[in-house]
Amino acid sequence: MAHFAKLDENNVVTQVIVVDNKDITDPHTGQEDEILGIAFCKRLLGGNWKQTSYNNSMRVRYAGIGYLYNAALDAFVPPQPYASWTLDNETADWVSPLGPAPLLTVEELNKLIFYSWDEEAYQADNTTGWILNTPE
Repeated sequence: MAHFAKLDENNVVTQVIVVDNKDITDPHTGQEDEILGIAFCKRLLGGNWKQTSYNNSMRVRYAGIGYLYNAALDAFVPPQPYASWTLDNETADWVSPLGPAPLLTVEELNKLIFYSWDEEAYQADNTTGWILNTPE
């Protein structure tokens, strides 16, 4: 089975559908072809389509509703999680202005301790953002 994402006029994913492999296979070569899949989707539902991969083997990650197709990166990019985060063009993912969350020890992980981002705290002083969370 193949998966295709429908894009709106801003390249935002509005729908993801499953297409049978027989509908994207070239009868002359026996090879799957994205162009055939796009044509099938257009005939069926109209609109602009891009193939996506459930196992992330193309376009960096599987497209989700609300994701943006970035043509320059040929990647599906999730929505920006926070206003201060920027897109890393190498990974097609968002990164915090303070870098990744601090590493936790195995002991902390076993206690289900984790970091979360606090955009309000970051906006207040540009140095605080990662907040340590402990289970109650």
